[in-house]
Amino acid sequence: MKIFLIASDEEIKSGYTTDVYFERTEKILKEKGMDKVNVVAEVTTGGLPEGKKWGILTGVIEVAKLLEGYKVNFYSMPEGSVFRSNDYYGIREPVAFIEGPYIEFCKLETPLLGFLCQSSGVSTKAAHIRIKAWKSLLIAFGARRMHPAISPMLDWASYIGGFDGVSTLKGASVIGMEPMGTMPHALIIVFGSQLEAWKSFDEVMPEKVPRIMLVDTFWDEKLESLEAAKLLKDKLYGVRLDTPSSRRGNMKEIIKEVKWELESRGYKNVKIIVSGGVNEDNIIDYVEAGADGFGVGTSVSNAPTIDFALDIVEVNGKPISKRGKFSGKKQVWRCMNCFIDIVKLWSEEIPKCPKCGKEMKPMLIDFIKNGSLSRKLPTAKEAREYVLKQLEIIKKIEY
Repeated sequence: MKIFLIASDEEIKSGYTTDVYFERTEKILKEKGMDKVNVVAEVTTGGLPEGKKWGILTGVIEVAKLLEGYKVNFYSMPEGSVFRSNDYYGIREPVAFIEGPYIEFCKLETPLLGFLCQSSGVSTKAAHIRIKAWKSLLIAFGARRMHPAISPMLDWASYIGGFDGVSTLKGASVIGMEPMGTMPHALIIVFGSQLEAWKSFDEVMPEKVPRIMLVDTFWDEKLESLEAAKLLKDKLYGVRLDTPSSRRGNMKEIIKEVKWELESRGYKNVKIIVSGGVNEDNIIDYVEAGADGFGVGTSVSNAPTIDFALDIVEVNGKPISKRGKFSGKKQVWRCMNCFIDIVKLWSEEIPKCPKCGKEMKPMLIDFIKNGSLSRKLPTAKEAREYVLKQLEIIKKIEY
């Protein structure tokens, strides 16, 4: 008997989490002898949430693992790729496609889209925050706002999207790094004294754990920050401001004040870490005020999903699609200089960039060939480095 309301790996892999009409479709195709009909089905989105111009594609690794063992081919942009809803000429941009007997993957559409939609939403939000707080420390704090079963995915997508670290034990393990975090208010309240809690933290925690003291539990943030600095002196790495909304007032001014008071007393190396209500809109103000790092929770973990759809665009080698979609198997070509995309039919020649004239590169590459993995899947670190390289280009072009 299950304890929690979560699906197992086996249930997801077998298609048991699918919508019922796919199960019915599978049965009808078998009964009518259409189980050998080959199709090409592509993943596209009609638009990005919050008016964004670009997103970050994640979930590709899980889709590859989902399709492994099924007799299909799976092509996709690599994990962590920048994508747009439409190409340079306004054609919908496929981020992936599957080809093979439709009956092979019919029942996998629901979990396949689930892997891509939510993860890409989180990584997209993380990347847009990274762009706006380019040199700041960013830690994902959002696991407590979502179902614990998906906390590894949330941390993976946040990290790949450009964050520096994650707070959960499991998420950090999946990524292959040490978890990052400070201390809860509960620790200070149990001690009944922030000084005793800070002192105990310093005495018990190993040296590799940065001494970041929470400074808003009982007193004013400025006073607690100065007390923490007096107590820990050179060992103090930073102070964390997690001021509740009822006491916050102007958070930008609080950051400025705390930084000023610390620096005026010689504590110039103490970092200011801000958490609680940090989002894409206010983080620029906090950076300008002097904050050095952020714990970002709900605004990333609860990021709007990307509304991807999977649509058949070819049947037995012939182009066909529903209304509103463009038929035919396609490739997405990208100019690595201008960072623009052009969608072409798979059979067409390599295009040249309409801006600079350079030859473009294909973005849809094979991950599954006839049911088997055809390339090594990237590590979290490799995918994150790929994202950051793309963001550097976007910063130069768009910001």
